[in-house]
Order: sequence, then structure tokens, then C-alpha cells
Amino acid sequence: MIDPKLLDILACPACKGDLAYDEGNQKLVCEKCRLKYTIQDDIPIMLADQAEKF
Repeated sequence: MIDPKLLDILACPACKGDLAYDEGNQKLVCEKCRLKYTIQDDIPIMLADQAEKF
């Protein structure tokens, strides 16, 4: 689970848009640029070149 305070300050590195937490898949999702960022060991991997497109 991501701390809601952390989620409030994180932004998509590609477009600076808001992120949503997908708890079932353990990913941060940017609807604006349609990227998913993986969370490994409770640490978001916020690298646009490693994000998944959807």
C-alpha cells in the first residue's frame, strides 16, 4: 500500500500529471499519458523509459 501523502506529491515524470494507485497490480497509473509505473519493494520506479504503456 502506498502512503496517501506520498501519492499526493508524486507526479508522472513524463507529463507531470496526477497518478492513481492500482493496488491489485502494484502500479502507479497516469491516465493522461497512459503509462504504468511499477512498484518494487514499496518503492515506485518513476522512470518513463521503464514504464508500461496501456
